[in-house]
Amino acid sequence: MQDLLDSWVGLITRHTADPAAADVGRRLIEAWSEPHRRYHCVSHLRDILARVEELAGEAENPDAVRLAAWYHDSVYDGLPDDEERSAVRAEQDLSGLAVAPELVREVGRLVRLTLTHDPAPGDRNGEVLSDADLSPLALPRERYRDNTAAIMAEYGHVPVEVFRAGRARVLVALLDGPGVFRTERGRMRWETPARENLRAELADLRGRHAD
Repeated sequence: MQDLLDSWVGLITRHTADPAAADVGRRLIEAWSEPHRRYHCVSHLRDILARVEELAGEAENPDAVRLAAWYHDSVYDGLPDDEERSAVRAEQDLSGLAVAPELVREVGRLVRLTLTHDPAPGDRNGEVLSDADLSPLALPRERYRDNTAAIMAEYGHVPVEVFRAGRARVLVALLDGPGVFRTERGRMRWETPARENLRAELADLRGRHAD
């Protein structure tokens, strides 16, 4: 995990000289390493950070997006307020490190945006974070299925039929929206395979085979 901590330190020390910054990073990594996480774990964090780097040129404030990526699932209990609690954690941590208030506000806003993945037109930071977070939808089918199974395992406290119905609603919303991805690079690279995966999973949830 040292490489991940080094990445955090390199990022956060651009915005604070507080010596506690490394400890904040360690606690974040510990949160991402919680044993109940099957999908929203350290490997997901690494993936999303990598995708943010690929898209960083399209962001207005790349470091705000990077920090939001670190915090976006930092609280994950499979509950409706996970995003809000993650945003509050970001705001408390960053404020405690004396990070500029405008950056703290932007990070909190971006973390909350991951509840809907629906950035407003022209929200370049939001588009980059949303696309990075949704990029696993475009993985090869077998890896996509593995991720879906891992997400379902995280919701073991929810009855299977309730989970499937909720999951289907999420997939329909993504498919019926203006586009899964909002950045130009995201659309070009990931839109088609993501839609294929989403349609296949939705067909499975509805008890039939995809065309």
